[in-house]
Amino acid sequence: MHSSDAMKNLERVTKTPLLDSLGAMFETAGYELALVGGPVRDAILGRVAPDVDLTTNATPEQILEVIRGKVDTHWEIGKEFGTIGCRIGDNQIEITTYRTDKYDVDSRKPEVKFGTDLKHDLQRRDFTVNSMALTLPAREFVDPFGGLRDLGDKVLKTPGKPEDSFGDDPLRMLRGARFASQLGFEIEPATFEAMQSMRQRLEIVSAERIQVELQKLMLGANPRKGLEALVDSGLAEIVLPELPALKLETDEHHHHKDVYEHTLTVVEQAIDYEKDYNLEPDFVLRFAALLHDIGKPATRKLEPGGAVSFYHHDVVGAKLASKRMKALRFDNDTTKAVSKLVELHLRFFGYSDQSWTDAAIRRYVRDAGEQLVRLHILTRSDVTTRNKRKADQLSHAYDDLEKRIAIVMEQEELNAMRPDLTGEEIMEILNLKPGPKVGKAYKYLLELRIENGPLGPEAAKKALLEWHSKG
Repeated sequence: MHSSDAMKNLERVTKTPLLDSLGAMFETAGYELALVGGPVRDAILGRVAPDVDLTTNATPEQILEVIRGKVDTHWEIGKEFGTIGCRIGDNQIEITTYRTDKYDVDSRKPEVKFGTDLKHDLQRRDFTVNSMALTLPAREFVDPFGGLRDLGDKVLKTPGKPEDSFGDDPLRMLRGARFASQLGFEIEPATFEAMQSMRQRLEIVSAERIQVELQKLMLGANPRKGLEALVDSGLAEIVLPELPALKLETDEHHHHKDVYEHTLTVVEQAIDYEKDYNLEPDFVLRFAALLHDIGKPATRKLEPGGAVSFYHHDVVGAKLASKRMKALRFDNDTTKAVSKLVELHLRFFGYSDQSWTDAAIRRYVRDAGEQLVRLHILTRSDVTTRNKRKADQLSHAYDDLEKRIAIVMEQEELNAMRPDLTGEEIMEILNLKPGPKVGKAYKYLLELRIENGPLGPEAAKKALLEWHSKG
């Protein structure tokens, strides 16, 4: 990118009444204010950042004095770290006091020290492409560490020595992989070597912060690039050891597909399918694609004649996925969704051998539940064979399965699949109070519904009484 084009983009994107007003507000009060970090980087690239990040020499208390009564609302949740948040119209804004963060060797939290100099504040940031600022309201472009040059070269490097930067905040190593995914940039060799040598420092960072970076990495434009940086640097051994474990050892007598490379390809193919199924970038889908084969190392068995088997790696993988996601503090719904997809990702492959009954179709839909569309994508993405005839055969088989699902769903409203009798009706018929017996009866009727389709209330009542009479 030519520097003149970059400056034109910066001027065009940032010339807004909001920034002019905020700049004048702080200048009148006698303080400095600058747009900084990602918003400046994105503006140079010609796009508007989702958030407005500002930095100032005013302390948090002084920031509050300046904005109080002039913004729609404000919050102080980040005050101890120097950050005051506010909203003006539809704009969410964070204003942070110049600062220098430093981690103690054994601490999980940074020691926050407020600063008074913009250049020093920029130096403590993660990468040079995020160490550029635009002063307000004067609109002076500040770039003491060559961020514009590195942005043009598509390179990630730290403003100072990478060892100092990563020592101050080890999470920046993970951000390097995340920005490789989001921006498609290369990590500069010295910076990458520091990531490799200092990777153990990441152990002091909280699981919650690591989880956020992993989500941003997976939702980037090029997750493969970020994932490869994680694995090649050794960071994955700390945050997601199941991924490098997919680089299974092979010998000259037992050959099988490279599981690690296969996994990265599945992730890429899942991303390609998102648009076909009208999905926005979808973390659950992408993370399930990443973890779908993590049960293989534990289930790998060398068979006679050179074959390799991975029996039950779907079930084992689902348990491993759940365990890892809980360790990373993912919420329960996200964890269950990913684990379910990992557990079900092999289910379809029996369909390509022989057509399923309607009962099998109902069970497939019932088991997938809300994850059915994601399961469609994951299953299609899991086909990475170079054998075009086999790939086409599997694709056509899944086309047929989706058509049959649509027909059966239309006929029987499978999206709301329930037994023919409600829990209340079951209790009334069997003269039961709420308890385990009602749940068992409900499950029995649901299985009948799946196996035979709708029975109707009378037939369901008869079947229920017969089941109950057998104890």
